[in-house]
Amino acid sequence: MTMSFREMNLRIFQGLPVPHVLFQPRMEPWFDWHRLFGQMPEEYQQLDLCGFYDACDASMRTFQYYSGIASPIEVHYESDVVWHLKEQGGRRIRVFETPHGALREISHLTTDQTWRVVEFPVRSAEDLRALNWLFCRTRYSFSRQIYEVGSRWIGDRGQPGFWVPKSPYQALAQQWMKLQDLVYALSDVPELVMQVMDSIDRSYDGLYQEIVASGMVHIINFGENLHDSLFSPRWFQRYLLPWYQKRAGELKAGGIYSHMHLDGFFHSLLPVLKDMPFDGLEALTPEPQGDVSLEEMREALGDKILVDGIPAVLFTSSYSREELMATTERIVELFHPRLVLGVSDEVPEGTGAEAIERVKMVAQWARQHG
Repeated sequence: MTMSFREMNLRIFQGLPVPHVLFQPRMEPWFDWHRLFGQMPEEYQQLDLCGFYDACDASMRTFQYYSGIASPIEVHYESDVVWHLKEQGGRRIRVFETPHGALREISHLTTDQTWRVVEFPVRSAEDLRALNWLFCRTRYSFSRQIYEVGSRWIGDRGQPGFWVPKSPYQALAQQWMKLQDLVYALSDVPELVMQVMDSIDRSYDGLYQEIVASGMVHIINFGENLHDSLFSPRWFQRYLLPWYQKRAGELKAGGIYSHMHLDGFFHSLLPVLKDMPFDGLEALTPEPQGDVSLEEMREALGDKILVDGIPAVLFTSSYSREELMATTERIVELFHPRLVLGVSDEVPEGTGAEAIERVKMVAQWARQHG
């Protein structure tokens, strides 16, 4: 049965048969790092990102990652929102002016040309009021035009994936505040934090309606980056799970499949994985890199699709090729056909040509097994 990676990608979520294991590693950071620092192996130097994936016989997952293509999710502010951005000498300052004071975010440019936040804009209750004012004047929308560009770019390499904005809790914990400041705020001013979360959620209303109405999208990634250190199990049940049920439920009702990015240590979440409303879970990281075994993952996932599964460290020379293949075979034995095989989380950036030789080895093996 001849079938493109794009067709296979969707059929796995539909529960339909595929001719072999679909291997979909995320290699974009590796490719960008080696090109940026002039360490690209000679055989790949003339290739663009798509050509690189083709050379590895691997499927692609998203079109907005290191591709130069914008996200199809666009943000809009009402006319009374004043903000400005200044970049100088590897330092970027973004400021939103509000009646409750300015929200200032400072980022530094790293050696690998990535902006990293070093000062978050929200630190106090007054900052939370300012953020609430901002999100009451913010809305998100879906661009069909950008999605079409991304869909054409990725072609038959996989379903054209992208990330929806983070849940209100994760937006606060990862984008607007230090985690410790959020923890204190939930203790000191819980009603205010909940008000901000509600405002963040409402800013997404039109976005989800537009995605479903477009009739274009088949699989969506909730890029949450969940792990044990971000919340307690009780907080997960209170602040995160209801939101996931609401938004993933909207997509499911519109015929759209979803998976959620969960990496790092996640042992405390094992009992709730089956309750998550997503069709699949991405980047679950087993031993020797993570804190759970493959067998524990298998028991916890139920009928959900595992997206990825191979620990990234197995693509480094610290582990043998035999260890990599033994783990790969065990993952397929446990999870196929409810499996989009990949790297949990990504092929490590500085691993050199050996990592890509291992990618090719897994890709060749996957072609022969189903």
